This record gives sequence, structure tokens and C-alpha cells, in this order.
Amino acid sequence: MKKILIICLFSLTTNLNAHPIDQSKGKFEDKFRQLDEVFPGPNQYRAATGEPTNEYWQQQADYEIDIELFEDERRLKGSETIKYTNNSPLDLKYIWIQLDQNIFKKDSIDYQTRTIASDNKINFSTLRNTNFMDEFEGGIQNLSIKVNGSEVHTKIVGTMVRVDLNQKLTMDESILIKIDWDFNIGETNALSSRNGYETFEDGNDIFLIAQWYPRLVAFSDYEGWHNKEFIGNGEFTLEFGNYDVSITVPSDHIVSSTGVLTNSEKILSKERRKRLKQAENSVTPIFIVSPEEALAIEKEKSQSKKTWQFEADNVRDFAWASSRKFIWDAAGYKQNSKDNPLVMAMSFYPNEGEPLWSKYSTEVVMHTMKIYSKYTFEYPYPTAQSVNGPVGGMEYPMITFNGPRTVADENGIRTYSRSEKEFLIGVIIHEIGHIYFPMIVNSDERQWTWMDEGLNTFLQFLAEQEWDIDYRSDRGEARWITNYMLSNNQVPIMTNSESLLQFGNNAYGKPATALNILRETILGRELFDFAFKEYANRWKFKRPTPYDFFRTMEEASGVDLDWFWQGWFFSTNHVDISIEKISKGTLDTLNPKIDSEKDREDRSKEPEALADIRNTQEGIITKVIERPDLLDIYDEYDEFTPGIEQLEDYEEILEDLKDETNSDPYWKKNALQKALSKNQNYYIIEFKNNGGLIMPIPLEINYENGEKEYIKIPAEIWRKKQKSVKWLKRSERKIKTVIMDPYWEIADTNLENNYYPRRMVPARLKPIARKGIKKNLMRDLMKRNQEIVSHSGTTNEGVSNE
Repeated sequence: MKKILIICLFSLTTNLNAHPIDQSKGKFEDKFRQLDEVFPGPNQYRAATGEPTNEYWQQQADYEIDIELFEDERRLKGSETIKYTNNSPLDLKYIWIQLDQNIFKKDSIDYQTRTIASDNKINFSTLRNTNFMDEFEGGIQNLSIKVNGSEVHTKIVGTMVRVDLNQKLTMDESILIKIDWDFNIGETNALSSRNGYETFEDGNDIFLIAQWYPRLVAFSDYEGWHNKEFIGNGEFTLEFGNYDVSITVPSDHIVSSTGVLTNSEKILSKERRKRLKQAENSVTPIFIVSPEEALAIEKEKSQSKKTWQFEADNVRDFAWASSRKFIWDAAGYKQNSKDNPLVMAMSFYPNEGEPLWSKYSTEVVMHTMKIYSKYTFEYPYPTAQSVNGPVGGMEYPMITFNGPRTVADENGIRTYSRSEKEFLIGVIIHEIGHIYFPMIVNSDERQWTWMDEGLNTFLQFLAEQEWDIDYRSDRGEARWITNYMLSNNQVPIMTNSESLLQFGNNAYGKPATALNILRETILGRELFDFAFKEYANRWKFKRPTPYDFFRTMEEASGVDLDWFWQGWFFSTNHVDISIEKISKGTLDTLNPKIDSEKDREDRSKEPEALADIRNTQEGIITKVIERPDLLDIYDEYDEFTPGIEQLEDYEEILEDLKDETNSDPYWKKNALQKALSKNQNYYIIEFKNNGGLIMPIPLEINYENGEKEYIKIPAEIWRKKQKSVKWLKRSERKIKTVIMDPYWEIADTNLENNYYPRRMVPARLKPIARKGIKKNLMRDLMKRNQEIVSHSGTTNEGVSNE
């Protein structure tokens, strides 16, 4: 029942018109209604400020694992002991354990519910996948579970197994869970999976091993058991713990892993240990295994095995990679941290990644830690690693899998394009960034993808721009999300991961853009950075919900942002604010002599009637010209000449301005006279909200004297009228043009109605020619035996332009 209520609550949040307060009169829609009506209330574990209380708790799961890789069979066999500690106030009669490899079983929900887009087409990836699955026996096999040395009843449910305890696990007590298992490793490219193997033409494999061991399902104060089935999109939420892992692989393999290698004396040669020590004090990467050494090793397969031992403290997961093809480089990243001053930044990659990987990978790892730490907290772990393999991009504590490689020409010379270079830089920033979110700030990826992907993509954008101002980021800027915001094929950000439409735009692009707008336009950098850093530090090594994030950002910035969360995260509205009309006026004096002259001047500016023009052209003589005796006083004085009664009324009007109830009875008269003395123009600007999403209104006002003024009207201008508002601008200068959102900072989807007066729409007509050819300047110049010279004037073999 608890979960049904939570689901109902989350459904409610996707339609904020369904408020407990019923607006039954009129059509008023309160875009500023407070979200306290929708958010789960604060409790003894989570405060109204968005921070964990002193009574906050979370479970602990510590692992001792022995795993062996059978390379030829592409199979893993493992044994583990889990110490599970119940820190909750509840007694547990059973526990849930994840068996993520079961997603590759033929009866899994993921496999059985895959759809096809067309009734007359099928893509080659689908053919490859179905062919592989026809012969592949996936899923956990030979599973054996004991608790405290005793047999227990178990029930497998998809990608999880329920373990019924022989005795309740009470608060502050621990149990030991002994598990044996094995499984076949899938081919990553055939399964489109986050783990597996890749086979090269030389017969060697790269193994990227993740979601490989039975692990505790998270148990939290707000969800209980997080036992939602793993069916693909929604990733993981896990418990923190300490790991002691022994990995047995062929003797000539190099292993990259979560944690710290504890038996290097047995595993690494004296020379490699020496290089690793040198790397600690090197600001640039040093080869631990050089390209030449890796090339020699991969030519022969060892028949013996070695066991690599790793330890990792306070991590929520564990992953590793193994191959004889790996080049290995490393550098020591120094940070201003008393607890963790040195981080070993390392990269593992085959020769097929050169020269791109050795030039950039480890450098980007260090850059990412520097930038992310500036906005959050110092990196808390001893290593940060980037590994190349068949997975395009995936993250785990201390280790990431990243995909881009170089291309060999007919002579075997490897080069890369600018796009491939930027792809590598971007994906490493993104995946190393994930070590912060969600590997440390432990949000629930399976429920709310945006909490790690969106926040991380936002920080990725900041890191990319601090890498190179000309880096071509593809997410973060407001201008890049507008087409998606107009799309009908979307759901609110606050939608469960498995139900998202346009996954990348919804979970990555839109929340990253929202946070960038919040930082640059709404809060400003100082307020935003303080609040965001507060959130990161409050929930470091803890499990936040979206509401903890929303509340912290408001509480720490001191700004009510409910309207912003409502529009960007709980709706599919878009931004389209138009300048409908600008009226120009001057302030009347109430004196009929002066104001009547203004009326006469206004009439003189009106165009002459077309009939009068043509009558004059035809020489038509009017009656009163023929007969001047028909003229009278009204022909001598026009309609704008004030009469005696009007002049007398003026004196009465001035007297009526007297306010006897006020200590200054002449305040109205004085206010009018002071305003008249300023001789200002009055401009009434009418804005219309066409898209439904309210935002501040940034304006660039261009004056006739050549001066410019930038004004930002706060979003609260829409608080009583959400469809259309009028705003007064006073100025001694005369306005020439007004541009709404001149810097494209609020994701406005229609630029053309942002100009007043309207501009001519700029366009370029491009003749239709043949399809464009991908450029690889490095390859082209090398073919012509030319050098690529960097901006500094030095030869740079790792640069491509596009």
C-alpha cells in the first residue's frame, strides 16, 4: 500500500492542475502555487530544509569477493561473503538481492518487451542481437545462497532474488550472506549492454565487467526495498560498503578496477612499480605499460593465471576491466585535501585508441576532478580511471568505461577527426563526473534518471567550457533545447526512467539546461554555486530524493523557486514570450491649454485622407472656399481650442487633487509636477506568454542616440496574469528597438516575435549538392606529408580540425 500511495503522489506531480485547492471560478492558473501541496512532507529523517536530520539512516553492505575469468569460455565464476548491517528501525524478515545478469535471460522483461519500429523494415543491430541471443545462455547460473552458514528459502523474481531469513534481522544487527554463482559473459556490441567483451581481429578480447556480482537491493526510509525490476533504462541505486576483491585472470592481462591494488609486488614487475611511483609526482601521464609493450604482449596468450587484489572503502558498487591489449598510463593529481591529497589518474586502452588516448584521456580525468571539485567537494577516492572498450560510456566508483577510438588508413596510420576528439573529451568528463553523481551523491537512478544524468550533464558543460572556450558542447546552452521543448513527443522530467520519451533530451539535456538557466539568469552564479555546493555536501555518501534537491536549492539560495520547478520539471510547457505591442506616450499635465496643443500636434501627424488628396489633385473647390460668408467662429478656432468651462474645470481638478486625509495634502499635485519636470517618454510594453512556461523577461533596449540598456524583469511579473502582461518603461531617451532574450538565455522557442518592431528574418539559401563528407584533417594532412602545427607553433600529432 505504501508504494501505491507513492506512485499516486508521483502521478499527481505530473499534473499540477490537480491541486487539493480547487480554482472553480474563472480561468486563473497559479504558476506560483507552492509545491508543498505536492512534495512529500518533511519527517524525522529528512528536514524541510532539504538536508538529512540526525536520525537519518542507511544500510551498509560489505563484500569479500573471489572472481575468476575463464577467457576462452568467456565465463565468470565467483564466490562472495556479504556482511549486511540493518541500520533501519525496522525488523527485516527477508532481504532482496539483485541479479542484474538476469536481464540477458530470454524470459526477462527487457527481452520479452522489445518493440520494433516498422512492419516492413528491420535494422542490422536487431538481427545481430537476435542471432546472438539464439545461441547465448545468459543470466546467473548455479546460484547458491546461505545466511549465517544455514540454508535459506529463496525466490527469484526477474533480476532479483528474495531471501527469506530464518530469523528476523533487527536494528543494528548484521548477517553474513554466502553466495556462489557463475554466468556467461555476453558480447557487448551484440547485446548493446553496459558490460561484456569485445573481440579484436587478432583474437584478443577486452572484458568490461560490471553488474557481475549478486548485490543487495537498496532499502531506504522513503521507499523501503527499491525492488523495481531492471529492464534497461533505469540504472542503479545501491548501498555503500567496503570491498575486498580478488580477481583471477590470465597472467598477461592488465586489470583496471574500482579500488586500490594491494598486491602489486606479486602482480607488477619491478620496472612497472617504479614507473607507477614516478607517476605519483608527474603532472603529465607516464606509461606504466607502453604501446610497444602492449603490442608485444597481445601477440601471445599466457596459459597461466594471476590474482589481482583490490580494496575499496565506502563505495556503492564495484567494476573492473581486463585485457592483454591494455596500454596503461598514469599521473598523480594533487588536490587541496587533508584526507586525500593524491589521486592516481589512470587510463587503460589498446593501441587501436592511439594517438588520441595517450594524449587526452588521463589529462581529461584530472581536469574533470579539478572542475567538479570546485563546484561540489574534493574527490574522496584514491584513484580515478578511464578505460577504453566496447561500452560507449558508463561509470562506476573510481572507474569508467569510454568508447571512442582512432581510425587506421590503408597504411595502418591512425588519425582522428575533431568530432572524435571532442567525443572522447566529453564522454570522459561525463563518466568521471558520474563518480560524483550518483556514485557519491547516491540518488536513485532507476527511479529518477535526471538526478544523476541531468546534474552531471550540467557540470559536464561547465567542465567542457573550462577545457576550451571553443569546445562544441551539445547540451547545457538554452538555445540547444528549444526544438525538444516544442516537441509533442515528451513527458515531464519528473517521470520514471522506464517511461521517458526522448531519453537523452529528457534526462540529460533539459535538466542540464534548466540548471544552467537557473545559474546564469535567475539566481546568478554566486547564489547558485553556494546552493548547489551545499546540496552536494549535504548528500555526499547519502541518498537524496528530488525533493531534497529542490528544497536545498531554495533554502540555501533564499529564493522561492517553486514556479521554476513546476514549469521545468513537472510540466511539458515551453518558453515562447512575445512582444505583442509597444505604446509610446507622454504624461498629460491636466492643463487644457497644454494638453489640447498636444492633441492638435498628434492630429497633424496623422496621414491626410486619400479622398482629400485626390480632391485636391483634381482641383475640386469646396463650398466654403466659394462662399467665405459661410465660415464662422468654429472655422477660426479648431476642435482642440479649450473653452472657458474647460479652463475652469482645470482649477477644480487641481483642487480635487488635494488629499485632506494625508499628512501631505498636496502629494498628488507634487507627484504630478515632479513627474512632468522629468520630461520622460512613457513606453507600455505588452508581453504575451504563448508557450505556457513562465520565465524572467530579459530585454535589450536600443535608443535612438545609439545607447543600449539591458534589463531583466523577474518572473514574478507573471504571478497574477500568466497569459499577457503590460509593463511600463520610462525614459528621457527615445526607444528605437526592443529585443526580448537578446542572448538566447531562457530557451525561447520563437525568436522572431522577440523583436519590436519585427525584423526581417535572416536566411541563407544553400544550393542542393551531394551529401557532405566527414572531414579528418589529421589524416588528410598526413597524406600530404604535412605537419599539424598547434597554436603555440609546436608540432602536434594529436590535433584535428573539422
